[in-house]
Amino acid sequence: MRKIGLISDSHGYIDQAVIEHLSDVDEVWHAGDIGDLEVLKRLPQDKTIRVVTGNIDDQHAREKYPEEIWVEVEGLKVGMLHIGGKPPVYAKGVKKKIIENGCQLFVCGHSHICKVEFDPKTKCLYMNPGAIGRHGFHVFRTMLLFEIEMGKLQNLRVVELGKRAK
Repeated sequence: MRKIGLISDSHGYIDQAVIEHLSDVDEVWHAGDIGDLEVLKRLPQDKTIRVVTGNIDDQHAREKYPEEIWVEVEGLKVGMLHIGGKPPVYAKGVKKKIIENGCQLFVCGHSHICKVEFDPKTKCLYMNPGAIGRHGFHVFRTMLLFEIEMGKLQNLRVVELGKRAK
């Protein structure tokens, strides 16, 4: 079993509340728009960290981290990129990649809106954790925690981190 902490859209900001929620996970996934690589240095370093870059990330971030990740975790096929759209209307080419990679879980960020939905057309669970940062139009900062065991996602919960106020 792997415990996952899913975050996105930090835009250069991470606070102690996020760090505390990540203390009990095995892996931290960041779905793009890091903003400042110092954010990643603040993540618990004893975890597996999977990061994709987003549209605001600079060349230095792009040299260090990929735009997309297609991986299998505990028997679950996972795809992660920053701008993915949402079911049923995905960003250009994304639906095709989900199907080609046999994804069972597709993760993206960008919208700053926390959303989890099963897409029957792709037979894939869509997840967007919302945003942990203070930049953007979202009202509440959010992240997702869940477990993957034997190819199944379980114990999913949304963590509300408070208002985005600066």
